[in-house]
Amino acid sequence: MATIRIPTPMRTLTGNKSEVQATGATVGEVLRDLEARYPGMGARLFDDKGGVRRYVNVFLNDEDVRALKALETPVKDADRITLIPAMAGG
Repeated sequence: MATIRIPTPMRTLTGNKSEVQATGATVGEVLRDLEARYPGMGARLFDDKGGVRRYVNVFLNDEDVRALKALETPVKDADRITLIPAMAGG
């Protein structure tokens, strides 16, 4: 299972856990499994077309998945996925 680091604003969906585990062969499968385990997470991560929302950054072992194969990026059991919501302000 991959380990997923959950940002503080999303921890209410995981029972305040900062890290959880989910399974899947790709980043997309892992994130969908995360949604199955923690309902409501998918609405925070995915847009209407099933892609990752623009304001959510997803890193696989410190590499932005958008620079890799996005949701099709392969995942191994020992991998770490980090979710980082974009910050806005002024």
